[in-house]
This record gives sequence, structure tokens and C-alpha cells, in this order.
Amino acid sequence: MESTIVPEAAVGKAILFPFCSFSMRGPLARVGVIAVGAMALVTACAPAEPTGRAVDREPTIALVSAPTKPVVVDANTRLGELIKSGSKPVVAGERLNVELLRRFYARHGFAPVWTTRQAQANSLMDAISRAGSHGLAPELFHADVLQSPATLPALDRELLLSNAFLSYADALARGAMPIERRRDDEILTPAPIDVAAALDAAIDSPDPGTAIEALAPTTPTYRALRQALQDKTATSRLREIKVNLERERWQPRRLPADRVWVNVTDGRLVLYRDDQPIFSTRVIVGTDDRPNQSPEFEASIDGLWYNPPWTVPQDIVTQEIMPKVRRDPNYLAQHKMVMLPDGGLQQLGGGNSALGQLMFHMKNRFDVYLHDTPSKSLFNRDARRFSHGCIRVEDPRKLAALLMRKPVEAIDEAIATGDTIWAALPKPVPVFVVYETAFADADGKLQFRADIYSRDAEISQALDPKRRTVTERKTPGQTGR
Repeated sequence: MESTIVPEAAVGKAILFPFCSFSMRGPLARVGVIAVGAMALVTACAPAEPTGRAVDREPTIALVSAPTKPVVVDANTRLGELIKSGSKPVVAGERLNVELLRRFYARHGFAPVWTTRQAQANSLMDAISRAGSHGLAPELFHADVLQSPATLPALDRELLLSNAFLSYADALARGAMPIERRRDDEILTPAPIDVAAALDAAIDSPDPGTAIEALAPTTPTYRALRQALQDKTATSRLREIKVNLERERWQPRRLPADRVWVNVTDGRLVLYRDDQPIFSTRVIVGTDDRPNQSPEFEASIDGLWYNPPWTVPQDIVTQEIMPKVRRDPNYLAQHKMVMLPDGGLQQLGGGNSALGQLMFHMKNRFDVYLHDTPSKSLFNRDARRFSHGCIRVEDPRKLAALLMRKPVEAIDEAIATGDTIWAALPKPVPVFVVYETAFADADGKLQFRADIYSRDAEISQALDPKRRTVTERKTPGQTGR
């Protein structure tokens, strides 16, 4: 039986303003069509013995032999009609991820999978019972419903098992909170992964459950957060731990050995070389107002500007600059601002420019950059949230020298010319702007920071099985993510 895919159309154009402003976009939904062939399954409930891990365990679903005569299901079934009509199918009150199921069963000729794979299904359900060690509730993956398999029709059991395994693999690989449900300024995401192929590979491995768990991050922060879940003293920090485990799952699995790391909540920038921190400095980030909050994203620093001019974003011109001009006609001249031919406003380069004497160029759809500032005294504040979203660096000269692989004196000489000069880096350096309210420091010790932008609550709600259901998600590899 053939299947048809309706490709996703991702539409969204960002309106970019020069320097320190950013725009939003929204995704479109995917429509999938699935054809389901013959499926059959008989399951029984049998609790599994603990494997010695220091985590709470849920009952494991055990499978028994399939009936001699298979149950035949055609496209005219209730499920088939729901899928063909584009509706979101629901089994036993649980939503199914149609796209992942279609991709998985296409690999198996739309035939039942678990009728002849009792040991593999047991291993995978065992892994789901350990989801709590990753800060995930097993109920997000149908564990509560699958505890009583005898009450489910054969087709429902088959699909729920597959959906549970696929969804758990997807949650570990990319996060339980789909990117299309996150804030528009939370766009960190790991490389695309074919979850259906990953589940197939796990099935063929000696230990399917362990193979699926290997999709989770292995960063020092992820390990420290998981370890904290087994510590009874972490009860008061439980929400922060679970939320930041989820944030870690949004990041690339293999971070570049050379990188710039900015943690907005910590108010610090760290430069890594060969995976070792070699430089750290304080930063100023966006204010608490939603439009000015620093976003979470990945970019690449490809060069820097000496004595950069500042093209003022239009919203700042309208809301902040023009009211001051109306009160003081000399305001523009005093701040070395000029009107551009297109009607925009630009502040000339120099030490008193809002961008200071250095700006690190890193193309991104938010137009957020690292840069210098003439307001040095603000770095002495404990709460350093004063910008319109950009990242002001306390010691930009040292950072520039390390990125350019030149002595600081060479940076000073270029600045001293007073000219606006562009200089490309010898090699682009990835930069990550993250929002971590719990993270491991250089010594591996877990640190906690205030949720300055109040972002934790939304993620915590998405991880609560009482507040959400596992919904359909976009399929990586076809979204360009």
C-alpha cells in the first residue's frame, strides 16, 4: 500500500533592523497522509525487575505471542479516516504523532512491528519507565495507558507502543517541547535527526532501551543536572533542574571546540578554545521588557568593526530618540547623529557611539550583536540588563585580540585611527546566546541563576503531563532546521 507525503511549506520572513533589534516569525503546520496496512498485537502487563539504577521505576509493558490469525485493518477504519481527513488521530485519549508514525511504518511496509519483537518492546518500555532520570514524566509517553494493555484493541496497542517509543526518542534527541511551541526568540535546536531510523537502529541493537537513551545530551551540564535529580537536597530546585535538562536537549550534541558562550541569566561571556575556557568577561543584556529581551540563538562571528557607526532601529527612533529631539533641538548634534537619505537615523562611529569602539558581526535574524559600550560603569551592577537585546561586552579589546589571534596592541592601533574599519576573523567562530537558570561551571559544580525573563514556567508546563499531551511535531530533515 502506497503512502503520500504533502511537503511542509515553511513561510516566514524576518524584518531586520540594523543593530540591536529583532523580529519574529511563525511556522506553518504540516499535513501528512498515512496508509495503514495489516496490524495485530496482543499484550499483557508484567512488571520488570529493577536494573540497579538509582531512579524510580514504572511498571514495564510485556508482550505475548500474537494470535495465529492476524487482525486485518484497512484504510476504511476509524483511524484511517481520521488520518486521510487530516485530523489528529487520538487513541485511548492519547494523541498520536501522525508524521513520525507514517515514517516509521513506511520502513516496515505498514505491517505490525511489535508482534514479533517482545524483548525489544520490553526494553524500550523499560527505558520510558526511566524517563524521570531525564526530567521527563513517563506519562508523556503513554506509560499510564499502556500499563493496562488488555483493555486496548490490538491496533490501538500497536500504535500507542510505536508512538511512545518514537515520541520518547524525539524528546531525548530534540526536546519534549517542540520548537514550534516555543517562544519566537528561543530558536536553539540540535541537528536534524530521523527519529524513525533511530528507532529502527535501536530495535536491531542488543539493548534497544539504552540505544534510545543515547540520543540524550552528554554535556557536563546535562550530567550534573541528572545527578542532581538523585540528590534529595535538590527538591527545592526540582523545577529548575527539569527545565534546564530540557534546554540542554535543544542544543547541538557536539558543540564546536572553539566557541563563544553567552549565558544571559549569568551575565557573562566565556570564550572556549579546544573545549577549554580561556577568557571570561561580564556582559550587559536586554532589559526585562519582552521586546528588548536577549534571544536564545546560535550564530557565527565572522568579523569585527572598528569605530562602528550605529544605524538606529526605527522603533528606538520613534519611541526614544524623537521625543528627546522635540524637547531638545540640539540632541542629534550633541550625540553625533545624522539623518540618512532613506529617512533613517545613524550615530557616527567613535568612542561615544552606543556601539563603542568595537562591534563583533554575527549575522542572525534578530540583528543582535556583541559590542563595546561607553557606559562602562554599568558593568559594576549585579543586575546588568540595560540593552535593547544586544550584548555589551566589558572587555571587548581582549576578546577581539583572541578572536583575531593578534596582540591587544594591534586592536588598539586600529581603534586609534578613528576610521570605521572592517576586519574579517581568520576563521569564523560560533557564538551561542543561551538562557540557563541552572548550569555546570568550569569545575562541574551546579550553579543556579534567577529566571530574570520568567521563561521557566512555560517550559515547566510543557513538561507536565497534567497540563499537556504529546502533540504532532514537525519532522526534521524536511523543515530546513
